[in-house]
Amino acid sequence: MYKFILILIIVTLSGSLCAQSKTRPPAVAGSFYASDPTKLTRDLEFLFSHALPPKTNGTLLAVIAPHAGYPYSGEVAATSYKQADPKKNYKNIFLLGNSHRFAFPGAAIYASGNYQTPLGEVKVSTELASKLIEENDVFIEHNRAHLEEHSLEVQLPFLQYYLEKDFQIVPILLGTSSESFARKLAGVLKPYLNEDNLFIISADFSHYPEYSDANTVDMNTARAICSNDVAYFLTALKQNEEKNIPNLATSACAWPSILTLLHMTQDDREHLKYELIRYQNSGDTRMGDKSRVVGYCSIAVSMQDSKNTQKQNKFMLSNEDKKTLLEIARNTMDSYIRKGNIYSVDQNSYSNSLQTHTGAFVTLHKNGKLRGCIGRFQPDKSLCEVVRDMAISASTKDYRFKPVEPGELDEIELEISVLTPLQKITNPEEIKLGEHGIYIKEGSKSGTFLPQVATQTGWNLEEFLGHCARDKAGIGWDGWKEADLYIYEAVIFTEEDFHHK
Repeated sequence: MYKFILILIIVTLSGSLCAQSKTRPPAVAGSFYASDPTKLTRDLEFLFSHALPPKTNGTLLAVIAPHAGYPYSGEVAATSYKQADPKKNYKNIFLLGNSHRFAFPGAAIYASGNYQTPLGEVKVSTELASKLIEENDVFIEHNRAHLEEHSLEVQLPFLQYYLEKDFQIVPILLGTSSESFARKLAGVLKPYLNEDNLFIISADFSHYPEYSDANTVDMNTARAICSNDVAYFLTALKQNEEKNIPNLATSACAWPSILTLLHMTQDDREHLKYELIRYQNSGDTRMGDKSRVVGYCSIAVSMQDSKNTQKQNKFMLSNEDKKTLLEIARNTMDSYIRKGNIYSVDQNSYSNSLQTHTGAFVTLHKNGKLRGCIGRFQPDKSLCEVVRDMAISASTKDYRFKPVEPGELDEIELEISVLTPLQKITNPEEIKLGEHGIYIKEGSKSGTFLPQVATQTGWNLEEFLGHCARDKAGIGWDGWKEADLYIYEAVIFTEEDFHHK
């Protein structure tokens, strides 16, 4: 009897161990990409030969890559991978995508074994995967979702072909479209966003509009992503939806995964840079139908060298600094509009960053619409004093609006943009929409647009410059061509950013 029990225990343990080591077979080989290893290798060779070369400066931390069939999105995907150093030995490669077939709470990590493709087996970092599941309630095991999902699988042959060192992956599928969950997931994953690892966000962009509409929608979405700002990304998605474009099903099928990445990066805009490397849609391919397309973007996220970033960023703002500036602006408006008093600012009681002399804009919104915006470049006062003064000006001196009434104060949402020093440029192509603000000066006339204006309006570069020259500087649509051009960046934050924290 004891021998039988012992045998039973051994068999049970053996079966359990086998269950914990199940290699996931390819699900879409033969449809999304070739199932024959020789043909797949030839296809990848072709795609990489047509991919754009490395364009990023600094250390690559993450890429956004499409996940459609290789004949449609393969060149864009190969461009994403070509931004990486093929000789680098990555500790882990995190793959994030959204489940297309199953909805479930949380994010599912495949921790039961490795992934298989026609090019061989891809090792899963099962130890780390299991650790993440055990220690964080955002993660679950949902192997069936992985077994039938294509978005992570199609990335693997690119890695197998391109990387020269052995690598292991952490495959993560999101089963929910909750904004709050994306923020929570980002908090867990952020410690792994460093030079030792690579994050791959698997996402296609617009689904099913006609060709020209796709170009407009996808550029709006890409600019918002490259601004490294959660709020503007969500605004861009909403703007795209409100345009009621025929057949537009989504601006990005894996937007929660993109949102997760943005939540990991937006607090370090000084050092982390997003860059759109390549855009195409299925209508650009030989087999594509321009009446109904899907958009694809290659976007890279890199950590900039501190010597380069120091030239444009003399200081950093902590979350406490941002909260303090918002409080100053809010208290200033309450005091000035309700009582006619100017709020007292004791700059010596604030951090060194808030005592720095630098420019800032204060923007007011009411019910989602602009209610006032005034700022100042290169002031002779400290940042905390500039924000106080601009809060008064934005609420009472913007000629486009009537002064804010006391009864409106509770409906006003504050946004502050702290500016980096102006940098003169000679080529307008140096302007990166969504990242750079512009300042145009011709004689005594001047005008500016903050970086987020390009994202909010969806303007292209010519429109961005033309509107600023005509509407802000008053020198005509083409006046910028003869004017002095300057760019700057902005650290942007709102009261809403801290209501969710």
